[in-house]
Amino acid sequence: MFDHVGIRVSDHEASVRFYDTVLATLELRRTTEEEDFAEWGDFGVTPATADSAVTRRLHVAFFAPARELVDEFWRVATDAGYRSDGDPGPRPEYSPEYYGAFLLDPDGNSVEAVNHADAKETGALDHLWLRTRDVAAAKRFYETIAPFARLRVEDRGPERVQMAMASGSFSYLQGEPTENVHIAFAASDNATVDAFHASATSAGYRDNGAPGERRVYHEGYYGAFVLDPDGHNIEVVNHNR
Repeated sequence: MFDHVGIRVSDHEASVRFYDTVLATLELRRTTEEEDFAEWGDFGVTPATADSAVTRRLHVAFFAPARELVDEFWRVATDAGYRSDGDPGPRPEYSPEYYGAFLLDPDGNSVEAVNHADAKETGALDHLWLRTRDVAAAKRFYETIAPFARLRVEDRGPERVQMAMASGSFSYLQGEPTENVHIAFAASDNATVDAFHASATSAGYRDNGAPGERRVYHEGYYGAFVLDPDGHNIEVVNHNR
């Protein structure tokens, strides 16, 4: 499952206002508030820097347990002046029960509230969609780390690969690449974190942080980081205390 997902933003205050507004309709309140970081459950934003650019062309969806909440998510945001990316309504092309509404955040990323047959916690991360120029390369990367991130890699044809989890999913689709996303997966022990990093780097993927405790986050935060073929920062983390 997702441990957390992070994006970089061009205007931190504007992005915090947007996500405060839209996620409150899904009963998801800000859980972390710092000068350069804000988090709502397992989703966070932090300012872009010279070394870490703004996140672009990401689609992120949050679960709504009722269609009325999907409607409210879209209505409150558009009433506040935020841009629609798709009115509330059924999307049978995804599944018979799929009901979603779409907005654009201040950096143009697509943000969705979705209701479907799979029950989740209100406001939980439901799925991500990212674009890539090389679907096959993305597939090979996630096949490499799948045992450690607890992923099931599903081939959806030459233009899409989907990674399914016990709760949630994410997909890479052919297109202009999504930029600068951080995705972290939960592990149950430090050895899994070590094995993830060793397997990925042995396969030639770029190290972005060796296994170890990151006390800057909290005592017992044990993570490791590698870059996927599109340069996204991929982590496996164990919260061991």
